[in-house]
Amino acid sequence: MVGDGLESGNWVAQNGSGELADAMGIEFTEYTVERTVARMPVAGNRQTVGYLHGGAYVVLGESLGSMAANLHAGPGRLAVGIDVNATHVRSATSGYVTGVCTPIHLGRTLTVHEIVVEDDEGRRCCTVRITNLIKDAPSE
Repeated sequence: MVGDGLESGNWVAQNGSGELADAMGIEFTEYTVERTVARMPVAGNRQTVGYLHGGAYVVLGESLGSMAANLHAGPGRLAVGIDVNATHVRSATSGYVTGVCTPIHLGRTLTVHEIVVEDDEGRRCCTVRITNLIKDAPSE
């Protein structure tokens, strides 16, 4: 359900998902102000003992929250992360994890999003919360 690009103000279609998200295999599957969803493979993002790296959960969450905040910000504005935290409750070892991002607060200058990351069995693995500052985009 990723939108139609420039006409919809779709940040992902206009700017891509970023080098790190691409390298980690993050795929956006839904992209609206009220709900943004992406999935990421566990393989290739594991720590040495075979669990999905805790930082990978944070990258997925921050990617989702920042993209959603930029969609909310609208044309000529830019959202930048100013705080991110994660609580890990389960370890994924295979398959994919899916993050679902929903807004907690959508303001004129600040957004707060919660991202729930689940494994293929629908078990919560991590909860990420990100706060973004919305400011004017730099002039080109």
